Amino acid sequence: MIRNQEDAEDVVQDIFVDIWKNASRFDENQSSETTFIAMIARRRVIDRIRYSTRRISADSLDDVLLEPFTRSDQQLQISVEANEAAEALRTLRPEQQQVLRLSIVQGMSHQEIADATGMPLGTVKTHARRGLLQVREVLGLGSKDMFKEVAA
Repeated sequence: MIRNQEDAEDVVQDIFVDIWKNASRFDENQSSETTFIAMIARRRVIDRIRYSTRRISADSLDDVLLEPFTRSDQQLQISVEANEAAEALRTLRPEQQQVLRLSIVQGMSHQEIADATGMPLGTVKTHARRGLLQVREVLGLGSKDMFKEVAA
């Protein structure tokens, strides 16, 4: 998700520092260790992406002149991918859509989704897993391909 190697390294360091600082806030009754770490990582990555889009870059003149074309291409690619993902989500059952939207858009944990919707925790986890698998299938991405896309 972070295209710049230096920024990616900084984000990883920020994530480790945040995990260290917030370790006392971890509650195994609310979420798993993996979820706790993933939420911290997700927030730091989003923060870094927002920061990098706001800061003025010290690029060369050639880069600045080419940037509008590059940025337009990136925005077009993101728009196309977002539309494809939205279409894939629409193929899911309503419960799966609801669970994935609460998880992805709202950043809620499985337990928070269960509390908010009244669904049993196991059902929430099942809807999330099956929904993601079905989205991958609709998008034509196997699990290995999906991880390559996310890492790129």
